Amino acid sequence: MVSIGPIQLPDFPLLLAPMEDVSDPPFRAVCKENGADLMYTEFISSEGLIRDAIKSRQKLDIFDYERPVGIQIFGGDEEAMALCTKIVDTVNPDLIDINFGCPVKKVVTKGAGAGVLKDLDLMVRLTEAVVKSTNLPVTVKTRLGWDESSKNIHEVALRLQDVGVKALAIHGRTRVQMYKGEADWTLIGEIKNDPRIHMPIFGNGDINSPEKALEYKNRYGVDGIMIGRAAIGYPWIFREMKHFLATGERRADPTIEERVEVARQHLIKSMQWKGPIAGINEMRRHYANYLRGLPNIKEYRNKLVRITTQKEIEEVLDEIKEKYKDIVIESGKIVLENYHEHCPI
Repeated sequence: MVSIGPIQLPDFPLLLAPMEDVSDPPFRAVCKENGADLMYTEFISSEGLIRDAIKSRQKLDIFDYERPVGIQIFGGDEEAMALCTKIVDTVNPDLIDINFGCPVKKVVTKGAGAGVLKDLDLMVRLTEAVVKSTNLPVTVKTRLGWDESSKNIHEVALRLQDVGVKALAIHGRTRVQMYKGEADWTLIGEIKNDPRIHMPIFGNGDINSPEKALEYKNRYGVDGIMIGRAAIGYPWIFREMKHFLATGERRADPTIEERVEVARQHLIKSMQWKGPIAGINEMRRHYANYLRGLPNIKEYRNKLVRITTQKEIEEVLDEIKEKYKDIVIESGKIVLENYHEHCPI
């Protein structure tokens, strides 16, 4: 078992990364059903939450079926982070996570997210303010450092542990790298294997297949893996990784019917949570991933991002399910196709 304070996770847990405009309750629901062990909300601005910003408040929505679930916050002011933590406490998450890794300019220029990597003393003060404001476990997600010359993650890990952080997720890039280049897990492995570190260390960055999950588990010895972009439109990544880690064998890819039905489920949950207009509009970013790899799918995909009613969307999804029902996909590649060449739309 892996412990984060009182939270008990299975051996080598798989975590869903907090992703802005992605990790909302509808998306978390389909990931949970497919094996995610611990999930986080989209990040919430401490100052926005204190101002009672509607979008920030809505991000506090969590549901019992998601547990364990953490709420992620960010900010660059100690008082704001402390007060934000007290507000978050009222909705009773299982843990509070601090974002010290977001590389986006509008966050960094406010001295938050990965911007805090330039000032470790501030990072420690912000973290301590959160820890002292809650009885919940506090965790942190961050990066290797600001740039290639300041990869200070080892010092970060030790200092955060000293002020009470219960787990650390590390993305294997610097802020300057953004999401470019290959994630470097070398320092992540060194931190995990430092005898002074006794909190769980989770690795993040470029884990996009069951084989890579097993390879990095064995190579770096981390306590678990955090999955981000690989889960977008493909929540089955969690169950596939778990099966491969347990058996060394690939689990069958989701069928076309399963892809369509999970996309439909995601749509319905999105509409229920956000309302019909926002729910339909915000689902548009997910269809390309749910339908990735299907031949001649572009016309269907284009239609899905234009139509505006649930009925029309479900009709298109039904057409896709029927047209591609005889396609078999293994390891992301089509191995059998027997479908009608004429596209009806």
